[in-house]
Amino acid sequence: MSRPRPSTAAAAIVRGDRRALAKAITAVESGAPAGDALLRELYPRTGRIPIVGLTGPLGVGKSSLINLLVAHLRSNGRSVGVVAVDPSSPFSGGSVLGDRIRLDRRADDPGIFFRSMASRGASGGLADATRDVARLLEAAGFDVVLVETVGSGQVDVAIRGVATTRVVVLVPHLGDEVQTLKAGLFEIADVFCVNKSDLPGAETAERDLAELASLGPAPDGWRARIVRTSTTAPSGIPQLWSAIEAHEAFLAASPAHAAERRRRLEEEIVGRVREEVARRLAERLETDPALRRLVDRVLARELDPRTAAERLVAPGHRGR
Repeated sequence: MSRPRPSTAAAAIVRGDRRALAKAITAVESGAPAGDALLRELYPRTGRIPIVGLTGPLGVGKSSLINLLVAHLRSNGRSVGVVAVDPSSPFSGGSVLGDRIRLDRRADDPGIFFRSMASRGASGGLADATRDVARLLEAAGFDVVLVETVGSGQVDVAIRGVATTRVVVLVPHLGDEVQTLKAGLFEIADVFCVNKSDLPGAETAERDLAELASLGPAPDGWRARIVRTSTTAPSGIPQLWSAIEAHEAFLAASPAHAAERRRRLEEEIVGRVREEVARRLAERLETDPALRRLVDRVLARELDPRTAAERLVAPGHRGR
């Protein structure tokens, strides 16, 4: 059976219309039905390219590193889409750090596309729409997508469910590397990048990370590579990309990769169901008299919140 003819918007994105791509991303970020429709239509064109996530604490130079990675990839003829996620302002909801300013864009190069997104309070260092925006960039024909996370803490590991290769960026003298990484970043790293390696302590940081990588679990057979880079010299960028390519090649040859992709999709489906159920329930709590009575009983301490939640998901509940 032949595939349905693409819509005008989808066809424009596939042929490289950057204005159509930008409008689609805006629709996805805002949760507009048009964005959902485009994602459904373009999904068959995704899942084939490297999605490289760069995460790590604030101040380690992720944006400068991305600038140099983009330049390296363009010099090798690869087109690059970049999604940079910033923490949101608690007042306006907008992006605080402004990656549109921090990232060096070349307006005359159609092989580069930058998009900054506010995290909008989402946990895990990513905006809710980040995964979908990365898919739109792939559908638009980019060879590589780079995703920069908020990186405001040690538990910002949601990039694990988006990126095929995760790069954890650190700097010398950031602190006790063992303690820094125990909270989760170590477990998600496919590549460690010791940035600002022109500073004292870079060799020590590299050695400590190499020791950690040798001791850590490697259930899929991959042990994290360690690369030293500097964005001021600059240096180490080709080596960083080589380490990323090595991991991508490992994935392509690994029998466990298909199972990992399935697990990630299962997690995504469950997460989307959770979000949709929560949204619908929140709407009903405002309008359904039976559900409002249930909340009234919790408020009166006649019922505890856990039991109320169990009753809401029980088949045939009536809010009593």
